[in-house]
Amino acid sequence: MHWRQMWPHTLLVAALLYVELSYWSTRSRFGATAQPGSFDNRNWTRERKMQFRDETRRLWHHGFDSYMDHAFPMDELMPKSCRGRGPDWANPSNIGHNDVMANYSLTLVDNLDSFVAFGNRSGFDWAVRQAINYVSFDQDAKPQVFEITIRGMGGLLSAHMFASDLVGNWGFGLPWYRDELLHLAHDLGKRLLPAFETSTGIPFARINLRHGVPPRETFETCTAGAGSLLLEFTALSRLTGDPRFEQVARKAFFAIWNRRTDLGLVPNTINLATGNWLQPEVAGIGAGIDSFYEYALKMYVMTGESEYYDVWREGYAQIMRYSRGPEGFWYRNVGASTGQLASVYIDSLSAFWPGLQVLAGDVENAIRSHLVYWNLWRRFSGIPETFSIASRSGITLGYPLRPEFIESTYFLYRATKDPFYLDVGERVLLDLIRRAKVDCGLSTLSNVQTGEHEDRMESFALSETLKYLYLLFDEDNKISLDHSNLVFTTEGHPISLPKRHLKPVSATSRYFRQKEQNFCPAYQPTRNPPSLLLGESLGLVQSIRSRPDSEYGRFITGLDASVVAPSDERWWDIYGRCEVPQAEEYSFDYVLSIDGSVTEADKNLGPSKVHRVEGGFMIRNITGVKARMTARIDGQGYDVTMLGHHRVLSGQKVFISDPALLGIPGFKSGKQLSRKLAIQLRVRNPATEQQEDLLATTAMFGADPEDVKGTAAFRVGFTSLPITTADPHNVDGCSSHIGRQGTPGAVLVVDRGGCTFLEKLQKAKEAGAAGVIVISDNDEFLNPSIDESEQEYVDAELKDVVLVAVTKSEGHKLIKMLESIVDNSSGLTVEVLPQTLLEDEIKRTRSPNFCISMERP
Repeated sequence: MHWRQMWPHTLLVAALLYVELSYWSTRSRFGATAQPGSFDNRNWTRERKMQFRDETRRLWHHGFDSYMDHAFPMDELMPKSCRGRGPDWANPSNIGHNDVMANYSLTLVDNLDSFVAFGNRSGFDWAVRQAINYVSFDQDAKPQVFEITIRGMGGLLSAHMFASDLVGNWGFGLPWYRDELLHLAHDLGKRLLPAFETSTGIPFARINLRHGVPPRETFETCTAGAGSLLLEFTALSRLTGDPRFEQVARKAFFAIWNRRTDLGLVPNTINLATGNWLQPEVAGIGAGIDSFYEYALKMYVMTGESEYYDVWREGYAQIMRYSRGPEGFWYRNVGASTGQLASVYIDSLSAFWPGLQVLAGDVENAIRSHLVYWNLWRRFSGIPETFSIASRSGITLGYPLRPEFIESTYFLYRATKDPFYLDVGERVLLDLIRRAKVDCGLSTLSNVQTGEHEDRMESFALSETLKYLYLLFDEDNKISLDHSNLVFTTEGHPISLPKRHLKPVSATSRYFRQKEQNFCPAYQPTRNPPSLLLGESLGLVQSIRSRPDSEYGRFITGLDASVVAPSDERWWDIYGRCEVPQAEEYSFDYVLSIDGSVTEADKNLGPSKVHRVEGGFMIRNITGVKARMTARIDGQGYDVTMLGHHRVLSGQKVFISDPALLGIPGFKSGKQLSRKLAIQLRVRNPATEQQEDLLATTAMFGADPEDVKGTAAFRVGFTSLPITTADPHNVDGCSSHIGRQGTPGAVLVVDRGGCTFLEKLQKAKEAGAAGVIVISDNDEFLNPSIDESEQEYVDAELKDVVLVAVTKSEGHKLIKMLESIVDNSSGLTVEVLPQTLLEDEIKRTRSPNFCISMERP
């Protein structure tokens, strides 16, 4: 049966309603469309979005159908020749083709999940069968490890996720499917493992799928190629139970990160044998570096493991500090060790950056950076591979239908819902139809000025560019509405991990980041002023194009201002002014002093000034401490992110206990901070020898359970005490316990809420209890405190009773043990254990790489 018969027939329109000959008559001196009157003032109704969505799908089918008819099972389609192409067997040094093509039906594998995005279940069933029947990685080919990972492995893992979904979350589960795609991905992964057998753990850039790493293979590789394998390799390990892939990808990632310069930047190229950066040691967000930052953030989203967020947070701050231009619109290459300007070029790959900024919650900066690429598209009807900001001219003029710009457009529309981004998508789609569509697929533009074609259709033109365009117009697509840990890989493959494959976070780690709140602020558009024109309404809120700095993107890209689109006329005036923006500092260093005077930074910052405590850092002498301040994503000021050589991680606190500050108005004594913020309790059932160790946080009032010389019975070094519960009608411990059997001399367990922590301790003291364990109603750590006015009473009346709190999860363990003794004659006991420093526990329980990255100066 001819393969197209597997799909429902679709009635194709004879001509596009939007394209007329005169429609494209306005041309610029560059040969491309400068600013065609392509947008009208019609509203983006649901029907109009669906119209463009369906037109995008038809264009995708035109490309994919041509591949299947004329190129399959080869890797790529040559759209001008109407034939297929695989590796260049005759010229192994032709890395432009051989890095990507390895004779495994690349375009099919890269597009398996596109059928899911388009809602085509029968097409997905057919495509999976084709991949199972035709794809093999037993090939005498030498692809780039990075390219075959993101296109081949990523495509297989994403399709496996949908095909194995028999529960029906996505509606694409295949009852006959037996993990064949996962087995293919596993086979590919094992063939790539020899590339990681290096002294640094940084993999070779290329490998022969059948014979391994060839002799005399180059030791040169790039940051993105070596450090952007984590999503696919981690998913492969956790889905197969084979840990090797995640281990090697993680080691490679941190081998790159731990070699960052003193400015916190990672250069482009590295020697994988020595671990030394190669000249000219340039850093930025473009080719060779781009997806390293992308995978740091997306690994955090997919796995929830904070070590990746730490990399993203620090890396992003340093890019914003050194690479971002002073106006905040474009990002230049800089010397990785100096921070000085290294080049004035931007490349098309860096157009992914606004989308990543959206994912990180920095929508305002994403809007600005996107405007640069939008104006490049308006000028060239495509984005040249490299463009000079200085000369405002294209340098490398090819455009292989890359997806990064439309990917960022999609993310910005999902974040802002501004129809401006639908206008952008309309322009992109119509330009692709007009300039790239040929009789046999879609063709790369070898020159965006002349429109000249190259006989090549890269797989990402279908798997990413048109997929993101489709999702932009498909308002209710299930992929877009998914708010789980699903992420798009750098090749546009949606991947997530089920909860059973996520690593649990230890109580110690949760406490170490007890105040971590990684929530992104919602986008708030600017409200419109009343219109000055009689009878005209501009609406309640402003569009992106009405921002006072929106025309700056036109200026720095050299876009001809003589042609204004009809959709811009309401916001644009030839006699108006363009605001030259000035970006606020994103990150800066400040040397602390008692009176605010200028002082030199202490380069030998020792523990007498700054040292680690549970939950963060304690500063005992602020003079000369260099603090790095980094802007908060929510716009609410700055966070301290470094103290000298110490990195302050997300969720950590900085305590100040400098006696010199006590005479300054507004500072309070640090007396309460002298006690430990957390202790460890051991709960035992003497009858069964069952025991549980619980992490508890201490109150900042009452007796200190760590004070071995104190008068409290509930403390370190004292005998075990019995545990008792409050009356069922007094579970919150807010009423009297007097007369409650078993309370005197015991530790009382109560629930959080109903009254203050101080009142709970008062009621326990009145009944003769030695202390109180409060079970919280959530898993956030807390250290209960009191008002300063209550301190004198507590010091006098409650100096020998202790209050501690446990999280809901830890409390659940305690409750289960309490329930187990209902029929036993003896009850539970509790004792306070000597507590090691939390950072020591973390060093023992986390891998060496994490400790190195956490502790590295």
